[in-house]
Amino acid sequence: MGSFSIWHWLIVLVVVLLIFGRGKIPELMGDMAKGIKSFKKGMADDEEEVVDPKTVEHRTDEPVRATKEKASKS
Repeated sequence: MGSFSIWHWLIVLVVVLLIFGRGKIPELMGDMAKGIKSFKKGMADDEEEVVDPKTVEHRTDEPVRATKEKASKS
């Protein structure tokens, strides 16, 4: 009783085909694929917007060079 036989699945398939028709199922799958692509693109756009353009990179090697140059001049 826990699993369905092949006949159960065939009946379900026939009912689905009768309801949606042969051409409608590929169209639905295409629309679903477009929706997934759109969702992924939207998520990628959100990740790019997270970067703050006003952030200044802090470099620690520049003060070290200036210190070394001052020491070598003395």
